[in-house]
Amino acid sequence: MTVEKKSKRQERREKMRQQNTRGRLTTIGLITAGALLLVVAFIWPQFTTIDDLTVPEARELPNRDGLSLGYPNAPAVIDIFEDFQCPACQFFNESVEPLIIEYLVVTGKARLVYHNYPFLDGEGAFNGGESDQSANASMCANEQDKFWEMKAVIYANQNAENRGGYSNNRLTAMAEAIDLDMGAFNACFNDNKYRDDIQASFDYGQELGVSGTPSAFVNGAQVGQPGKIPTFQEIAVAVDAIAGTGE
Repeated sequence: MTVEKKSKRQERREKMRQQNTRGRLTTIGLITAGALLLVVAFIWPQFTTIDDLTVPEARELPNRDGLSLGYPNAPAVIDIFEDFQCPACQFFNESVEPLIIEYLVVTGKARLVYHNYPFLDGEGAFNGGESDQSANASMCANEQDKFWEMKAVIYANQNAENRGGYSNNRLTAMAEAIDLDMGAFNACFNDNKYRDDIQASFDYGQELGVSGTPSAFVNGAQVGQPGKIPTFQEIAVAVDAIAGTGE
């Protein structure tokens, strides 16, 4: 039996075919791995349980009344507009708001009022995106006098924008984590009961000139520079100009 010896050209072609095959397999493998990572990134958050959440400790808050804190007759009113998906809002919530409460609200100089301004899903339209749904969840928690607890747990579990961090399942788990009546919460949440209130809050922000979040206003006048996080010092100066320093 005679075995034909391959020519150098045939060997070269065979080697190129093998390299091309390996290249295609590598490309397919990379594409498959990338697709799996995307699936995990988008779908995994849907299965969050209470054990997967960060739940901040409850804190004492002065004169809670729905979405406001402080004395109704305080000389200054601080209006804050936020989107729960906004990282700058999370920073403001954790770093600036506690100072406002301690030094301006507790002292009676100002009342703090929170306003939902869910713009990261698309301005003006309640389309069921994560900004809208987190606002929806906060309002349903407010129905049970737990707006501030829900606000805290939402911010404590903030994720990348529109990546499933505030999926309906996660928001429901957050509601359960703060001991809401889940029957009432689910009915409220699934019905988008406060859709009109959220839209009205958004429209009010636009009337005032909100161009981004967080935005702060003291007695209707914007504080700080548009596009930058309002500082405690800027807000305190505006409040003291109205209420006095108390010294």
